[in-house]
Amino acid sequence: MATRQEVILASAGRLRRKAVSERRWANAALYVGAGILGLVALVAIFAPLIAPHSPNAQDLAGAFQSPSTDHIMGTDNLGRDIFSRVVYAARVDLQIGFITTYVPLVYGVILGAIAGYFGGWVDAVIMRLVDVVIAFPFLVLVIAILAVVGPGVKGIYIAVLAVAWAMYARLTRAEMLVLREQQFMLAGEALGFSRRRIIFRHAIPNLLRPNLVFSMADFVLNILLVASLSFLGLGVRPPTPEWGAMVAEGQNFLLNAWWITTLPGIVIVVVGIALSLVGDGLADRLGERFRLTVDSGSAPDTAKGEHA
Repeated sequence: MATRQEVILASAGRLRRKAVSERRWANAALYVGAGILGLVALVAIFAPLIAPHSPNAQDLAGAFQSPSTDHIMGTDNLGRDIFSRVVYAARVDLQIGFITTYVPLVYGVILGAIAGYFGGWVDAVIMRLVDVVIAFPFLVLVIAILAVVGPGVKGIYIAVLAVAWAMYARLTRAEMLVLREQQFMLAGEALGFSRRRIIFRHAIPNLLRPNLVFSMADFVLNILLVASLSFLGLGVRPPTPEWGAMVAEGQNFLLNAWWITTLPGIVIVVVGIALSLVGDGLADRLGERFRLTVDSGSAPDTAKGEHA
């Protein structure tokens, strides 16, 4: 029979192999997701060189052509090349998704850090504002704002930027309540550093980790939001190519010309999966780095450099 020590060693070996396997999967997910996103970004950047036709060029005689060598993804009801429209739509969707994700992240993190660090009435005012925003369903609130400012890209920016910051502020505030009790934060106060320096140079760089992970899921949701709003006629205005609008345009022809709706929809799904893979990879990598930092008993890297 195996001794107690042998059982413990065998168990530790299994845990080590499991941890290595999970780490490899996380790295693979990160690289695959980043590769897909990089490819889509390159397609968007070099759209004029990649697209074989003008995205808005109509050819009524060539409408409803199925995928072929001349039209890789076929043509729509107006004879426009779907592949060219999908390529140019990548510019629109990625730009809107990026701006509506990372602009709110910036001021959401700042407000959440301020609320968590100062506490008191500052915390109460900011968090009550967050509660008001979160109390309404996100999509309903965005549609309500679009009804006031008007549909289109400008309306999407105004609506999303007005409400998307709340989740980042809430997440950051919760992290700050823990972070402000850490030794490097207390050391900064003891050394007489200004509150501005402590928040912006020591706290926020460490608060970005969970927010960056969350932003990947938020990026996916914002792309789906733009697609949904365009599907409802409240998003990007025609004839500008946009994935959600293309799905909406082909819904009446789904039985006879499935490619008009299906192929842009597949692109949305692929981009969403890529962002999810990047988010999972970042969550594991940043979480592992943070655990190693905590286990070593030292401050996070961004703070160590300031207090060395």
